[in-house]
Amino acid sequence: MGLNDFWFLLIAVLWTGYFFLEGFDFGVGILTRLLARDRRERRVLINIIGPVWDGNEVWLITAAGAMFAAFPVWYATFFSGFYLLLVLILVLLIVRVLSFEYRHKRSEESWQRNWEWVLFITSLLLPFLWGLIFANMVHGVPVNSHQDYAGSFGDLLNGYGVLGGFAFTALCTLHGAVFTALKTVGDIRVRARSFAARAAVVTAALTAGFLIWLQADRGDSSTLTALCVALAALVAAFVMNARTREGWAFAFTGVAIAATVAALFLSLAPDVMPSSLNAAWSLTIDNAASGHYTLKVMTWVAGIMTPLVLLYQGWTYWVFRKRLGTHHIADAH
Repeated sequence: MGLNDFWFLLIAVLWTGYFFLEGFDFGVGILTRLLARDRRERRVLINIIGPVWDGNEVWLITAAGAMFAAFPVWYATFFSGFYLLLVLILVLLIVRVLSFEYRHKRSEESWQRNWEWVLFITSLLLPFLWGLIFANMVHGVPVNSHQDYAGSFGDLLNGYGVLGGFAFTALCTLHGAVFTALKTVGDIRVRARSFAARAAVVTAALTAGFLIWLQADRGDSSTLTALCVALAALVAAFVMNARTREGWAFAFTGVAIAATVAALFLSLAPDVMPSSLNAAWSLTIDNAASGHYTLKVMTWVAGIMTPLVLLYQGWTYWVFRKRLGTHHIADAH
């Protein structure tokens, strides 16, 4: 495996880590309106992701930075082609942060209710937009002979992209429901398991449709394997959730997300951004990469720093491993 291939694989791993970790963040944010019945229960949901949500977003920064350094041509075309969607994602991420930080600054009912709605709406839109972007990137976009994006915003609003957005949203919602069951006690835990059981059926249908379309469009034996793993993991998550084995259910929804992202990147290779205008104009692992020396230095840095980051984040999850319930929430002043 050359350094170009290694960094393509590493970027795929970074995006997988982002969607695995931020996925349940988004899901819990969605559940603040679909599952929580009152202010106290919404505070429970916010508190179970409160210590970790900002650390999860580091994976996004790392993935984007790795694309910029290892594949500058891919980064340039990706961020220019999806510019409006990425700016919208950036704004939603910023506003979502404000919903965590500002919600408790004032005690007025309207103030807290409005910020809780902001958390719900941003958590709902973000996975949809990410699914729309990655589905289009894999499906192919208008890249011209100069390796520039030559399409319009309307080109991205196609059936495959929209289906990808719904599939990602459903996966994150299910992932968040299972995480909620894993991290809570009492009635909210029971209702989270019940919600996850219903969500698993919808998620399996949307994910199957999305991945089968991917398989028909650009798939091979490797993507077919990833498709089967994703669907089998969703079935296993449904079974484990029914048996109240929330830890295993969460692991399997994570596997489903990882397999779905893996299918996307497996279908890309050896391209990184296929052109829908002419296959010869596609960006590939070779023609979009940085020089050998740059990749070599990056590999040494990644080899030293990545284990440290993983250890630190793992320690954070261990420290905040306890379950929460409404009885842990103090009365509002």
